[in-house]
Amino acid sequence: MTVILIACAAFAATLLGGSFAIRFRDRLHLILGFSAGAVVGVALFDLLPEAIALGGKYYDSARLALFVACGFFGYLVLDRLVLIHPHGDDGHDHDHDAKQTRGAVGAITLSVHSFLDGAAIGIGFQASPTVGLIVAVAVIAHDFSDGINTVGFILKGGGGWRRALQWLFVDACAPIAGAASTLLFRIPDSTVGAVLAVFAGCFLYLGATDLIPESQHRHPRTATTIMTLLGAATLYVAVRLWG
Repeated sequence: MTVILIACAAFAATLLGGSFAIRFRDRLHLILGFSAGAVVGVALFDLLPEAIALGGKYYDSARLALFVACGFFGYLVLDRLVLIHPHGDDGHDHDHDAKQTRGAVGAITLSVHSFLDGAAIGIGFQASPTVGLIVAVAVIAHDFSDGINTVGFILKGGGGWRRALQWLFVDACAPIAGAASTLLFRIPDSTVGAVLAVFAGCFLYLGATDLIPESQHRHPRTATTIMTLLGAATLYVAVRLWG
């Protein structure tokens, strides 16, 4: 029961971050800039170190790098071939639909990550209450950014605030579901590092090739660059303080 209650705090942090993004959606380019830094920061400062720490017992550095590459290039294939923008007489309508699909896929990726966050809380408590609390604080610290990122993906894809709220709710519920799942089974230690490495690659692709270019599109690059660095710095500080 303690695990579920703490996961509810992650739920609240995600909703708070998403509500912030919706409230200030007229400054979306700045939010996207922050989101870009936060997504890359999650990959570099959170997921990748955890993948090395947990997966280093079972895989060498080359294999872990391969998992990261699989996540990066796998998402590239999904983005360019599966979610490709069709052309034609009605290309604008299809383009709008494709953008919304890409936004939804980005939100799904974040939701799966949030699910794993919740699972990490549960696994931490399986080890000891102290470890569980440390993991929970780290998760809650960056779930605020997860809420911003989810809303950013949907709004960037052309979705309205109602659609953004729907996906935000999904992302907010994900850590609760992840924590609850650990009450039923244990995630094998040998696979956790590999999964985190794959998601690190996905997040690097999302931040570097999608969010960063979009945040600078027809907007002052100085301001968006500062926000991107701020987003990365926020995640770095959160991980260093609580990780």
